[in-house]
Amino acid sequence: MGKEKTFPLDALRTDGWFERIGEGIGSFQALCEIVGERFFAFSIIVGARITALTVDRRSPDQTLVDFVVGGADEGDLEPQRLTLADFRRRLVGALLVDEESDVSPPTRETDIEAIQLYIGVRYLLLAPLYGYSLLSLVIDGKDATLLVSHDGSDEKYDLQAFRARIRTHVREELDRVASGARSAIDLTKVAEAEAFAQKGEWPKVIALLGAWPAPLAIFLRTPEGQMLAPEARALIARGLGLLGSACVHLGEIEQAEEVFRIGIQYAQEGMAAAELFRRLGEALLLNERPGEAIGPLRRSIAFGGRPQEVMPLLARAYVERKKYVAAYACARDALGAGVPEKDLADTLRVIEEKLGPALTAWKARLALTKTA
Repeated sequence: MGKEKTFPLDALRTDGWFERIGEGIGSFQALCEIVGERFFAFSIIVGARITALTVDRRSPDQTLVDFVVGGADEGDLEPQRLTLADFRRRLVGALLVDEESDVSPPTRETDIEAIQLYIGVRYLLLAPLYGYSLLSLVIDGKDATLLVSHDGSDEKYDLQAFRARIRTHVREELDRVASGARSAIDLTKVAEAEAFAQKGEWPKVIALLGAWPAPLAIFLRTPEGQMLAPEARALIARGLGLLGSACVHLGEIEQAEEVFRIGIQYAQEGMAAAELFRRLGEALLLNERPGEAIGPLRRSIAFGGRPQEVMPLLARAYVERKKYVAAYACARDALGAGVPEKDLADTLRVIEEKLGPALTAWKARLALTKTA
């Protein structure tokens, strides 16, 4: 056992460092609100300098963060771009990497740099974010103890235990964000969104459900998401169907496709899935991608989708892909399901023009067969 030595940490204490930096940044408050106060602090600690934000108000986790890693005096730095969710994960991952553990203990109270390196610079900066004020470091042989003030009381920690405690706080920051996102999924909003959809008030549907896609895409991969009751899955699928339709009506077709695909994962099968496949096919048609629309529309029928709603769309998709025989078969099924012929007039006109005499001859043979 060596001689115990105490190192006061008054000269190293970093209490309030983040707030002081904020005083010199004009956009500090906005960055804190968008990125998250502690995550913005994390970015400063790891040297990730945010250069631009493309904010997605509907799905905040999909906000794009442009950043560079390194100091402003390091010349040309490679710009990087991540979604906010991935940026946060990157920051936390960087902070959880163990620092060098074989740093020699300091020998003099005045050797500030040696004390900083021994405790770990990142821990000196992270500690105040969680209410820890470092008072002194006690070294006794190979043992190192930190005396800290936390929530008005003095506490002692083994140095390694303190570092582990801080890393836990950092890790929990991600969990807290994920938990907050899940709490934003209020299933009672679906009925309200349906009422707005029936009145054609699509912006109000988006205001109610627009934050759903990003957290729901993640939630489905969690054990909790896998254990969702069928009723909850169906209600989520219905809500995402309404949101996707709102996007379609407002011209945001690609966003609608993404929403419908997430909804299909929740619906799994049955009428809920059939309805979402139909809406996805319709969105792909509107986005001038008829070839891609055929698969979802056929799956809609396979899951029990209503022919009077799906077959006209499928006929149109086949026409645009120049598959006129298949288009005619779908149009006939639509007519058989009760769709008025006038609603299919444009589709039938193109089919008849393209198939020409062959279709006329086939109709004649069919008529003779029926009268025989």
